[in-house]
Amino acid sequence: MAKCAILCVDDEQIILDSLHEQLENYFGHDFIYETAENAKEGLEIIDELAKDGIKILIIVSDWLMPGIKGDEFLIQVHKKYPAIVKVMLTGQANEDAIKRAKEEANLHAVLYKPWSDKELFTIIKSGLEKNE
Repeated sequence: MAKCAILCVDDEQIILDSLHEQLENYFGHDFIYETAENAKEGLEIIDELAKDGIKILIIVSDWLMPGIKGDEFLIQVHKKYPAIVKVMLTGQANEDAIKRAKEEANLHAVLYKPWSDKELFTIIKSGLEKNE
């Protein structure tokens, strides 16, 4: 079976480290875990993985990032890779951004900071089921 990846995008390294650790502790070596500190880097990683034949199953993206906001990033991803399940991570996303991401990026879920392990795993597992 081809390797599959989960991508986390956030401008705070501590958030990326935390997500990576929680996901790896829970799902073990079932997936490749990638992180990006901004939307531009996230898009580069997605294209690179696609070129290498690695399927990204889920993106967990922060909303408030320098440059491109999370909703805009997820919409861009959706246009190119509609099958990727998209989750927005936020401490302060406005309702319009969430609504836009739902309408234009087929947003799967919103995860609010600070999140619990249980919330994270529930959202990721339900997202993975969409890929089966």
